[in-house]
Amino acid sequence: MGPEMAELARTAGTTMVTLMAGQAWESTREGVLALWRRFQPDRADTVGGELEATREDLLLARESGDTETEAELAAEWQARLRRLLVARPEVADELRRILAELSPEPAQAPGAMDVRLRAEVSGSGRVYQAGRDQHITER
Repeated sequence: MGPEMAELARTAGTTMVTLMAGQAWESTREGVLALWRRFQPDRADTVGGELEATREDLLLARESGDTETEAELAAEWQARLRRLLVARPEVADELRRILAELSPEPAQAPGAMDVRLRAEVSGSGRVYQAGRDQHITER
């Protein structure tokens, strides 16, 4: 699997889990199930159950402020989607279409840039990220 497909699986898994907790839950569920029904119909019922269980876990995690569980759930769906993409590379176009429907990006002003930031910190490390100006004053 190339880096583009790995990035697609990562983005899709994170987006799906994020949308599960909001008003887009039904659309997210239907989009994901449609994908499995089309490309791996024998797993569609199982995936439906896994989606329901993920949503329940996600809602509980958010209620208690457990961001670690939310990250684990996203990683699980990233892995599921990565396996699907490895088994059926033709899924990529359909997955991109579903993502575009679920999370349409707002129109950008001419000359605007798309900025994506990602950071991981452990121990007592710090991360400062900004898509534009950033001013830090520590004492």
